[in-house]
Amino acid sequence: MTTRNVFTVLFAITAATGQTVAAAPPGVEQIIPRGRLAAIDDPEFLPADVANMPDDAWVLAVEIDGDARAYDLNLLNHHEVVNDVVGGRPIAAVW
Repeated sequence: MTTRNVFTVLFAITAATGQTVAAAPPGVEQIIPRGRLAAIDDPEFLPADVANMPDDAWVLAVEIDGDARAYDLNLLNHHEVVNDVVGGRPIAAVW
């Protein structure tokens, strides 16, 4: 099992049980304690031509049933998660 898979399993167990995993998997370093960065719960969006972002900005893009969102990675670097609804489905955009 790879480090990534171990981390995913430990994170899923933590999320499901509400308990903290005692140690991170080998090779994973936690720099900021969980819960220290505020999630965005009601994101507001601008049309791309109004957003004042450079053309080469990196974004996390999501499209579900024709409904599209682009989450600025510079913004996501300062937040753990954006909770949103895309295409009528609740999602969590995580970076």
